[in-house]
Amino acid sequence: MRAVVQRVSCGWVKVEGREKGRIGQGLVVLLGVGNEDSLEDATYLADKILGLRIFPDPEGKFNYSVQDIKGDILVVSQFTLYGDCRKGRRPSFTKAALPEHALPLYDEFVNRLSLSGLRITTGEFQTMMEVGIVNDGPVTILLDSKRIF
Repeated sequence: MRAVVQRVSCGWVKVEGREKGRIGQGLVVLLGVGNEDSLEDATYLADKILGLRIFPDPEGKFNYSVQDIKGDILVVSQFTLYGDCRKGRRPSFTKAALPEHALPLYDEFVNRLSLSGLRITTGEFQTMMEVGIVNDGPVTILLDSKRIF
């Protein structure tokens, strides 16, 4: 499972021109599910993101997590995180999970985040979306549950 985690001052997602979700200060998580991922990957990544210390303390050091600041989280599914561009010019998505495998893991990831008590909102799985991100910092972190980066 892969995630692009962005610290934001606000974020939103629209489906067919209507707003589906909006957050204030917190994290926007673009989430991709791989065909070899399991419930353990969803749990690991959710816990990692909840504890990720990327918010500044009063001295400006990265010492606070989204839980510490009681921030919001917007999760948007994005299979393109598994796009392989090493050959040719068109990405291959063979390592991205098929929807019937990805959706339960996506749901588990969101449910795990929800256990934190934070306000969690999502896009719409397997749908074309418009995502607005006001990156704060900018701070962007790449995570992979297999720990390849």
